[in-house]
Amino acid sequence: MDTFIQQIINGLVLGSVYALVALGYTMVYGIINLINFAHGEVLMVGALTSWTVVTALAGSGLPGWLLMLISLIAAIVVCSALNYTIEKVAYRPLRTAPRLAPLITAMGMSLLLQTLAMIIWKPNYKSYPILLPSEPFFIGGAVINTVQILILVVTAITLAGLMYLVNRTKLGRAMRATAENPRVASLMGVKPDTVISATFIIGAALAALAGVMYAANYGSVQHSMGFLPGLKAFTAAVFGGIGNLAGAMVGGVALGVIESLGAGYIGDLTGDVLGSHYQDIFAFIVLILVLTLRPKGLLGERVADRA
Repeated sequence: MDTFIQQIINGLVLGSVYALVALGYTMVYGIINLINFAHGEVLMVGALTSWTVVTALAGSGLPGWLLMLISLIAAIVVCSALNYTIEKVAYRPLRTAPRLAPLITAMGMSLLLQTLAMIIWKPNYKSYPILLPSEPFFIGGAVINTVQILILVVTAITLAGLMYLVNRTKLGRAMRATAENPRVASLMGVKPDTVISATFIIGAALAALAGVMYAANYGSVQHSMGFLPGLKAFTAAVFGGIGNLAGAMVGGVALGVIESLGAGYIGDLTGDVLGSHYQDIFAFIVLILVLTLRPKGLLGERVADRA
């Protein structure tokens, strides 16, 4: 039972990171029907930017929580500028092109960002400093630490804030109108280009937040670290119902729990033929099953609420 509780906690933490990234995927898809496969690399840039700032300020005597906050703000600024530039340079000229063109461009942008990050930050793994108290908290026989609690709390607050933004604010109404019909929305005074850019900036902020939380939890950063979480987050978005904010959250958390339980019990289930390092297969098994049995995901895609 202790192992089960521990794997559930680990799954919730991992799923929360997936959910933060999946929210960025689903917001962009909801507006312009584009899967931004470079989104995982934005997470990576956020994590590496945070590492750079923390390392530069390591001797300043500032408390760990303040260092993390400063590095998070820097990561959000850098990732927002990056995603804004990507949208304007790489995606906007292809907005009326066949769908295959922006998809290939997104993949190319992913590889480009990985290569640039490797040049700037070098390919070796870097240790991310411990900034928050590491004393464990015990839940039954399971353990959770301060960073993991922070990830769970921040993810819940972020989802609540996004739901409020989309459903209760002027920008949210403009997002929903643009998602429904950009041409008609422009006749009603909405500026679709501005709304799309704002959506990319919000998605970048979510990716930066996820990157910092991921680095703080796992303790290392590297130029290729964003690819697999980005792919998993895309899987989570499809699992929950891409285009649906609540679906992205549910899909991320569910995928994290499934993956964590699989890692904990795959040895027993396969007679020790497979070890926990095969946990990544669960994400893709889930994606195949969902696409086969329920292509719209667990919560489906609500066309009128696609932002």
